[in-house]
Amino acid sequence: MEQDAVSLIGWYRKNKRSLPWRDTGDPEDVWISEIMLQQTRVEAVKEYFIRFREALPDAAAIAACPDDRLMKLWEGLGYYSRARNLKKCAQVLVEQYGGKLPADHGELLKLPGIGPYTAGAIASIAFGLPVPAVDGNVLRVWARITGCTDDIALDATKRLFTWEIAALLELMSRSTGDFRAGDYNQALMELGATVCVPNGAPLCGHCPMNHRCEALSEGLTGLIPVKSVKKPRRREERTILVIRDGERFFFRKRPSKGLLAGLYEFPGAEGFLTQEQAVDAVRALGFDPVRAVPLPAGKHIFTHIEWHMEAWEVRVSGFPAELPAEKRDSAILVTKEELSQFAVPSAFRTWTEYYALKD
Repeated sequence: MEQDAVSLIGWYRKNKRSLPWRDTGDPEDVWISEIMLQQTRVEAVKEYFIRFREALPDAAAIAACPDDRLMKLWEGLGYYSRARNLKKCAQVLVEQYGGKLPADHGELLKLPGIGPYTAGAIASIAFGLPVPAVDGNVLRVWARITGCTDDIALDATKRLFTWEIAALLELMSRSTGDFRAGDYNQALMELGATVCVPNGAPLCGHCPMNHRCEALSEGLTGLIPVKSVKKPRRREERTILVIRDGERFFFRKRPSKGLLAGLYEFPGAEGFLTQEQAVDAVRALGFDPVRAVPLPAGKHIFTHIEWHMEAWEVRVSGFPAELPAEKRDSAILVTKEELSQFAVPSAFRTWTEYYALKD
């Protein structure tokens, strides 16, 4: 297995993709990229990472960044709690670690937003520590290499694979002088992302581990890994209310906890509202509706929920010069041009794009 590890690292160094956070020598690049990559594709992250690092070049800048600006920089990546935890982590780094990530696996695990996988990635890639970083790609690759038919969605399977890889890393770090645990972990990830792929048949003819793969030798690559079927997402019907006068739109800030916490949205209501109900809902917010016209419908998929949305544009007779004091912390009035300054979740992209295209 040791020689296989050396060969896999050689394959990785020759074939690895060029990524803006890779091989920079900056531990923060590993940290930020790994947070961005959680449940998000590599190609989608590249430009966000570059823009984010240009705007916030270190932990101190992230810690001091106003929430609205942070959310705007994160806009489109989704899972906004990751950005909030990133800021919390940066604040802890500034307050307790001199603004630097600790080169200690146990200390990394104490930081906000950093779980076992992210801690392993930072510890091994940034600091060369012999600890595993087991993500979905690694679970799939390891299951096929070892021929394991255990359900990889189970914590017990993840613990087993983590223990096996940890033992190999510890052995290699003692027996091979120039062994780099971070390269091995990244090699497993790269193999899963580009060869032992999640969707479709694995590209076994291009795999540096095909001579060692139990699933391939037993003809089981179509059955391994075994993964239990996720529960179907819950469907929710909602009505979006685009409230505007001649120039400005009314946006409401969502609660500080829960789905899309703390982000601005077009107000909404559960269920599909009729025109009359939409007008009544806007009147209940304290405005004087003039007319309501239907807008295009939209749909957005979260991890466990699907929003199916209908929408009404409700014109009002006018907004006040400024909102009442009791609404200022939870709502804003913005023109179409000002809208670009605020982070609006992609769940509402149907309507932000609709108005961006209109004169």
